[in-house]
Amino acid sequence: MEQFIQPINLIGPSLLVPLLPLLGFILLIFFGKQLKTLGPWIASLLVLGSFVLSVYIFSSLGNENNLDYDLFTWLRWGDVSLNFGILIDPLSLIMLLVVTGIGFLIHLYSIGYMHHDEGFVRFFAYLNLFIFFMLLLVMGNSYLVMFIGWEGVGLCSYLLIGFWFTNDAYNDAAKKAFIMNRIGDLGFLLGMFFMLFYLGGLDYATVLGNASTMEKGAPILIAITLLMFVGAMGKSAQIPLYTWLPDAMAGPTPVSALIHAATMVTAGIYMIVRSNILYSLAPFTLEIVMWVGVATSLFAAIIGIKQNDIKKVLAYSTVSQLGLMFAALGLGAYTSGMFHVVTHAFFKALLFLGAGSVIHAMGGEQDMRRMGGLWKYIRLTAITFLIGTLAISGIFPFAGFFSKDEILAAAFHHKIVWVLLSVSSMITAFYMFRLFFLTFFTTFRGTEEEKHHLHESPWTMTLPLAVLALFAIGAGFLGMPSVMHMPHWFNGFLAPVVETSKTILGESHHVDHSTEIMLMLVATALAISSIIFAYVVYLNRKSIPEQDEETKGFAKWVSNKFYIDELYDRVIVKPIMVLSDIFHVVVDKLIIDLFVNASAWMVGFTGRTLRLVQTGNTGFYIFVMVIAMMVLLLIQLVQ
Repeated sequence: MEQFIQPINLIGPSLLVPLLPLLGFILLIFFGKQLKTLGPWIASLLVLGSFVLSVYIFSSLGNENNLDYDLFTWLRWGDVSLNFGILIDPLSLIMLLVVTGIGFLIHLYSIGYMHHDEGFVRFFAYLNLFIFFMLLLVMGNSYLVMFIGWEGVGLCSYLLIGFWFTNDAYNDAAKKAFIMNRIGDLGFLLGMFFMLFYLGGLDYATVLGNASTMEKGAPILIAITLLMFVGAMGKSAQIPLYTWLPDAMAGPTPVSALIHAATMVTAGIYMIVRSNILYSLAPFTLEIVMWVGVATSLFAAIIGIKQNDIKKVLAYSTVSQLGLMFAALGLGAYTSGMFHVVTHAFFKALLFLGAGSVIHAMGGEQDMRRMGGLWKYIRLTAITFLIGTLAISGIFPFAGFFSKDEILAAAFHHKIVWVLLSVSSMITAFYMFRLFFLTFFTTFRGTEEEKHHLHESPWTMTLPLAVLALFAIGAGFLGMPSVMHMPHWFNGFLAPVVETSKTILGESHHVDHSTEIMLMLVATALAISSIIFAYVVYLNRKSIPEQDEETKGFAKWVSNKFYIDELYDRVIVKPIMVLSDIFHVVVDKLIIDLFVNASAWMVGFTGRTLRLVQTGNTGFYIFVMVIAMMVLLLIQLVQ
């Protein structure tokens, strides 16, 4: 049974974990000009300090004890008390290590990548703030504290996606991300109101404890979980609120790595796993989560096939992988979903930073059709990128193989879901190796100037690639399949967080060893067949994707992302703009302006009229005073 402890020696380090990045933000914002050279290193070392403290807390607590501590009471009325506190348990510990560990590597990488940018120091200030809010999100002991971090990472994504704010297109992408996340956040906020009213509070212990006493499938639990899931759909880019994430590529590449791997998009997954008791008590919501995840995974994978911007391919792969995680959560496989969050964090950060190294070598070029043959120019980047590509494709023994196989095994009892997720995984292997072959093999297709510019990235960029590559290889061994007769450390570590849900959901659908071996072989065979197909098309035949205007038929639909953005523009944006114009004319001009202008005219008219009696003649003033006294006396007599 879990123990709740408040050891004095851990409260201080726990508070320092988020406060160190916040200190970095404050220093760089107020003293950025003085710290132009040292500032980025200070920001990076402070995040490294948070990682070291997280490791210390991890080694001190393990998964047998929790640190649950209220710092102060925020608001109190009646029997309800809203406190600001921290919770460190196995789930928080996993997220702390991922956020601070990968966050530090991205900071270090950014020193080389952003070195010549005039907003160098400001960029690191925003990165530190991003890390702070994400840490607050995963360390809070209530939905209220989670929501503060939730909104904070939304703010930081807006600042970083639109970092190059002189470009209007980048500003539009930042606004799109901000607005679409606000749509999801409204659902989160309404869910919190329902919790407060029906479950008596917002701290996890109160909410989950009171929910456990309610009947499974209770309408209020379904309402709360659905509303919270709307928030997760926005933050973690699920259908229909996914279109902001590919556009978020407008920000610098390290931002893409941070958003896609360690911070923002993982928030929705974390929230559902943290709320696993609520969702297990709402099977209808779990079914919705599962199907939304399946649809998103397959839909985004199909779109990824025809993308030619190296970062856009990776963006749609993130959307697809997130769908896979949500499908796992909908199946009740909470630890499997979190396991894929962790492995995905390593290989997706590796892939984005690798893409950044390619873009750095190409002088800013992102179109794969203008690359090719880079293997011999940026060999370390190419090798680490290959490791990330093998990991996301689910090839043994790379990390993605273990976590993806676990999700597919959990889905096997739901055959349609298993087939669709298997197809999605097969497509992923194809378009990722399409990206790899087009970028690193055949002949160079850029200009002579770009070819002359080709060079390997500095050590501040290549060292994070090497470290992430090691984890992309080894992280999967944290969750060995039962058929290998090895301990599944990850499931064992998170067991205290989900043990109540296991009781609620009842018997889990484990597959026997022979079935598990068959599933692994099928998944591997599908991935290898996709890789071979990509090899034949893009290496053997040396096919180059056609130009956008030459794309025809269904391929054009895929290339244009099924025109979902255009659909949203026509169905939502333009009607809202028309309504805005109508309100501007009818309400603003005819009603508000008319009332305000009429009031101003009346005041002016009254002032001009009364000014006429100000003659300066004393006799006239006495006459008016006598008349006024007679009027007042008459009124008194009448009454």
